[in-house]
Amino acid sequence: MATRIDISGLTAYYGKFKAVADVDLSIEPKSVTAFIGPSGCGKSTVLRTLNRMHEVLPGARVEGKVLLDGEDLYAPGVDPVNVRRNVGMVFQRPNPFPTMSIYENVVAGLKLNGIRKKSLLDERVEQSLRGANLWDEVKDRLGRPGAGLSGGQQQRLCIARAIAVEPQVLLMDEPCSALDPISTLAIEDLIHKLRSSYTIVIVTHNMQQASRVSETTAFFSLEKTGDPGRLVEFDKTSQIFSNPKEKRTEDYVSGRFG
Repeated sequence: MATRIDISGLTAYYGKFKAVADVDLSIEPKSVTAFIGPSGCGKSTVLRTLNRMHEVLPGARVEGKVLLDGEDLYAPGVDPVNVRRNVGMVFQRPNPFPTMSIYENVVAGLKLNGIRKKSLLDERVEQSLRGANLWDEVKDRLGRPGAGLSGGQQQRLCIARAIAVEPQVLLMDEPCSALDPISTLAIEDLIHKLRSSYTIVIVTHNMQQASRVSETTAFFSLEKTGDPGRLVEFDKTSQIFSNPKEKRTEDYVSGRFG
């Protein structure tokens, strides 16, 4: 099977600080990959390089290659805005646009892309909210503020907003860390549903969540504070959690460090 994302020799900097070094991994289409590892090991940094969010910070830059369907996302002339249309992002804390209605939150990206036809926007709102398992809960109050929803509903609204523009890849940076267990379960169920349409990469500190939602897992770590994070092991999730090749991986997933 052709890979959707190919990362080779990826090194990411914040100014002079090397946050992560020499990452090589390939991700297949329509799959869920979990990034795990202790705090500060670079997993969120690697995630943010996949849609060029990393370079939004002053002084941040990358070396190496990130290919999406064979196209180098960092090649000269590539527009980061177009990259982010194809590679959506859901953040750690739900971030609906506070002054916008539920409806306006979902169509925000579509309008930025120049879509104005009301019938098409209506259709995409329903389709995206259904895709995020939120339609039945909000269909009678689409004009109300998105910020008035519960935390779990807000996160599903952010997922609906991300998938409304029909990206190829969906990135999730600890999407459940601010949610209660019931909302977390709803998001995990949603990830299982979305995997048939999207390539999903999720950063999580929750080992049980990684084992539940992903098919492949990448374990990142660092030798000591101040060192760059590195990819220690990348394999099928079942292998990582039952019979990892590296002792550091085994120590981490069994709770002996990190």
